[in-house]
Amino acid sequence: MAIGDRFEVPDSTDLYYVDVGAYGVPEYGTVYVVDAERPAVVDTGLGRNREYVFDLLDELGADPEYIVATHVHLDHAGGAGYLAERYPEATVVTPERGVEHLVDPSRLVAGTKAAVEDQWKYYDEPLPVPEERIEGLTDGDVLDLGDRALTVHHAPGHAPHHCFLHDDGDDVVFTADAAGIFVPETGDVRPTSPPAQFHLEKSLADADTITALDPDILCYGHFGARAYEAGVMDEYKRTLVEWVEAVRSKRIELADDGAVIDYFMDHTDMVDVWGPEKARAEERLNTKGVLGYLDYVGET
Repeated sequence: MAIGDRFEVPDSTDLYYVDVGAYGVPEYGTVYVVDAERPAVVDTGLGRNREYVFDLLDELGADPEYIVATHVHLDHAGGAGYLAERYPEATVVTPERGVEHLVDPSRLVAGTKAAVEDQWKYYDEPLPVPEERIEGLTDGDVLDLGDRALTVHHAPGHAPHHCFLHDDGDDVVFTADAAGIFVPETGDVRPTSPPAQFHLEKSLADADTITALDPDILCYGHFGARAYEAGVMDEYKRTLVEWVEAVRSKRIELADDGAVIDYFMDHTDMVDVWGPEKARAEERLNTKGVLGYLDYVGET
């Protein structure tokens, strides 16, 4: 597998994705194309490697009518403005709370730089989306793609401006970050708990929503597609609970948040998969998110 590789989602009809090489890592960042009567792009990547998305759309002969950002974290929404520029007839859609941040990304950029630190070098400065080109999504909204529909499910555990989508055509859930990070190389699902608004209990409820849908296929924002199996979301819930408990326990032991972050960065087990830079950066981000959550709920 290599950055830029394009795939068809197995056991599906007209669903495709491309590895956009987020953070210079293969099998980490995914952008999907639903090649329906009214095509849609689901998530847009960092913006840096947008040519891979353009190439997939060109190969399919698909001009998207919808550009969907499941949330405004820039690893999912950074390419939205670039896609809107290339496809001037397309409508950009994202949860209502995120609309203002894609119209004027300045605060989003500042927050992202503070969160990802030296990983910002893998981003391109996002282009603003013209206000008349963007619409806000709420829970239960349906995007009509002609021969199929995408139903919006608000999923605030990852962030208040976060949703996932259910495609009734192939019974697919585009999970965004509600089902964790799937690692094809190992088959594991890892937690994602970024600052500043990760919330454990809401994340567990989002996982339950996916379980209730009982889809055939999960299409992860990180990374790729897999068949849904009974119990997979319960397993992810256990992973989240254990991860939060590990950070809580280490905070009690070390009594210094900087030392807690350093500990998990130094003890990551993902170096062989993502390389040391991204593996350590992922641990830093996820640990900071849990520490922020513990502060929010009043736990030390």
